[in-house]
Amino acid sequence: MIDTFLTSITELARTSGIAQLFTMDGLLNLAMIAIACVLLYLAIAKQYEPLLLLPIAFGMLLVNLPLGAVMDPPTTVIKPLTDEIQESAQYAMIELQDAAGNLLNGFYQDKNASVSGGLLYYLYQGVKLGIYPPLIFLGIGTMTDFGPLIANPKSFLLGAAAQLGIFVTFIGAVCLGFNYQEAASIGIIGGADGPTAIYTTGMLAPHLLGPIAVAAYSYMALVPVIQPPIMRLLTTKKERSVVMKQLRPVSKVERIFFPVVVTLIVCLMVPSATPLIGMLMLGNLMRESGVVDRLVKTAQNELMNIITIFLGVTVGATATAENFLNLQTLGILALGLCAFSIGTAGGVLFGKLMYLFSGGKVNPLIGSAGVSAVPMAARVSQKVGAETNPTNFLLMHAMGPNVAGVIGSAVAAGVLIAIFK
Repeated sequence: MIDTFLTSITELARTSGIAQLFTMDGLLNLAMIAIACVLLYLAIAKQYEPLLLLPIAFGMLLVNLPLGAVMDPPTTVIKPLTDEIQESAQYAMIELQDAAGNLLNGFYQDKNASVSGGLLYYLYQGVKLGIYPPLIFLGIGTMTDFGPLIANPKSFLLGAAAQLGIFVTFIGAVCLGFNYQEAASIGIIGGADGPTAIYTTGMLAPHLLGPIAVAAYSYMALVPVIQPPIMRLLTTKKERSVVMKQLRPVSKVERIFFPVVVTLIVCLMVPSATPLIGMLMLGNLMRESGVVDRLVKTAQNELMNIITIFLGVTVGATATAENFLNLQTLGILALGLCAFSIGTAGGVLFGKLMYLFSGGKVNPLIGSAGVSAVPMAARVSQKVGAETNPTNFLLMHAMGPNVAGVIGSAVAAGVLIAIFK
């Protein structure tokens, strides 16, 4: 009895996750668990994009626990064919249903003995099939005010200019040896739009989903750190001091027509951007119509929160040691920083052009808000402008390029997907 008990305890210890940590693969898992804990610290203590960074980090933690099997796909048990089965009518059915290779080798798939996949494997299908990011865009649309963009349509140009980082980084990534699909997924980090980065990567390079998601949301959280030095470097004190005139009021009719017109134009020009743009504009139309308040509240709160949890945890669960701990990941992090920096610079430089052609009426700082980090990038424009001129109020002017950047990054993603998928 004692021997049996000791044998059971020994077998339990041998097959536990703890025992697996002392293998070579286990040490890599420990490294990933440590990285996950650092990301949890940043999300909780530093509040770096906590709504998504926290579930991403915890998904990373779960998938790297040995034998947890949270991302294992379903499997079908392969059994040898017995004489009885071969002689029965059941064998004839199996012969029709199963792969010829298995039958020739004397095996068949026992459908009744299949093993279900892990929990996060099934939830991950929402990422793999491109479901979660458009639903996130639906919620974003209900929370977005396109009024500043409608009042100043020139802001579209600043939002477009800030997408420069996407395409420059794409070229750089190709030159560094990434294939076109991987380079497109890395470049989209420059749009500073997490759902768009996840959507594009899920379509083109799902094996890079973990590091690209971490890079995208990390740099979004670091907008107040990354952008101001670039903005000060590329502008003069005189330019930063420009006070822009107040935006005109926008009518309700304009607000209602805007999402319909944008959907028609963008989706006809770039059909592959329809899932993102369509959901974004549907959410905004729901908001501006004023007749579906219940749906707006659901999209803003319950739906948005549920999808955020599913998206974050499952994206984090793709960050296995094999996919994350390599030189390629370091390259992605470096290229992502370049993409974001170049995007910021592109917006500011185009803002300088508008400053010149407008006779000094446009503050170039609002160009930095052309990246999609809403509303953080607009707040950074306001902060830097107020540091130079305390009477300056750029927030509403910066919101125009900021929301234009959301549209711009979705269009850029659609273009890349259409070309390289």
